[in-house]
Amino acid sequence: MTNTWLPPAEYIATLPKVTAYACLYFTDTHGRPFQLKARYGTERWQWPGGNMDPGETLWQTAVRECREETGIVFDGEPRLLGAHFNAPAGDDWPATHVGFIFDGGTLTDAQLDRVVLDPEEHTEYRVCSLDEWERTMTPGNFARLAQVDRARRSGEAVYMETGSFA
Repeated sequence: MTNTWLPPAEYIATLPKVTAYACLYFTDTHGRPFQLKARYGTERWQWPGGNMDPGETLWQTAVRECREETGIVFDGEPRLLGAHFNAPAGDDWPATHVGFIFDGGTLTDAQLDRVVLDPEEHTEYRVCSLDEWERTMTPGNFARLAQVDRARRSGEAVYMETGSFA
């Protein structure tokens, strides 16, 4: 077997395509998760966040997307709650998609009252107990919410997978 080193650009071209998103997980003062209702997609309820732009770090992505989607200017420190691996989903998303969920902390009632949604992306926000979210969300997406909430409460980050290569 011959070991042939490829120049980095050629080698990278042989690797799987991967995209990334980052978001912030907030709760209210009663510990209830805050989520946004998306205008599009199959999973309607989501955390403030989105896909990376070129030249951004994951943390910069989470903070920028949160500001764009809610008007919240987050100035806390990065604290990772979880990583989420999504296998390619055919024509819906033909690349591996990885996500990083950061702790956004607690929103006061006054901060919640000042949320300004981007109407192109979201129609409303809600703060609900986990029991209420379970009745609203798909089972798989609720499981992800519950795992991230547990990570927040325990202080231990979680790794999650959606889909498979089978």
